Amino acid sequence: MAKIERYKKAELVEYCKSIGLETKGKGKIILMEEALEYGNNEIRQAIEKGTGLELLTSKMEILAEEYANNLNSKIENRKKEMKGDDNSHYLIYRVLGITTTEGQLIDEYQNTGRFLYKYAGSFLEEAASLCLKFNNVEGGKTLVENNQGQRPKTFEIDFLDGNNAIEIKWRDATTDGDHITKEHTRVKAIESYGHIPIRVMFYYPQREQAKRIQATLKTIYTGVKGQYYGGEEAWDFIKEYTEFDLKEILTKIADKRTPENENK
Repeated sequence: MAKIERYKKAELVEYCKSIGLETKGKGKIILMEEALEYGNNEIRQAIEKGTGLELLTSKMEILAEEYANNLNSKIENRKKEMKGDDNSHYLIYRVLGITTTEGQLIDEYQNTGRFLYKYAGSFLEEAASLCLKFNNVEGGKTLVENNQGQRPKTFEIDFLDGNNAIEIKWRDATTDGDHITKEHTRVKAIESYGHIPIRVMFYYPQREQAKRIQATLKTIYTGVKGQYYGGEEAWDFIKEYTEFDLKEILTKIADKRTPENENK
């Protein structure tokens, strides 16, 4: 299932009913707490029985199906919307040597590609959080106040496991220099609460300027005795930290859904 924290009251009620929880007369906060505890107990029981990997894989398969369905819906709706778009700008495309057909394909991929990047990132970050949750059900997302400046008021920690404040990124290709300042403030704030900032980014950027920014961020993390893992190091970190091989799990799911040799 997708994170229940995102559910509206009606969706939360339906979910609680589906797992056998009583919902009558309960507000959203109480329902949320009970649903989360139900999930935590389910994980605890699976770990005790030695079936943690099976349950984790099952949850990731369900998560992948939900993300895939939502992504497809978004893409199809956008394609329908684009049929009514004003395409007068294709004149300029043609001036630059791009045919109308090519222009249509470029616009379509540009529009739908945004959804793909968004959903791919959210899915991977949620999948990684699941591994961390199976490693420690008491951990989870939390907020800390920004005691280093006025904006933003708070900083979010993707997964706080004891004193380990883990930030999960599927990729970070920013070339904005201000990003360094913001991240430095964030890391200093988290460190001031006695937490260890840990950055886990699965896919390293390709462009040189973005790579330089990531190198600077790594220096910032190590400067406060934090940790920075990028690319294959990120996958290795999750595997060693949680004892669940996220990459292997996702590879098996991917092979079921879209085998790499499907066109061979």
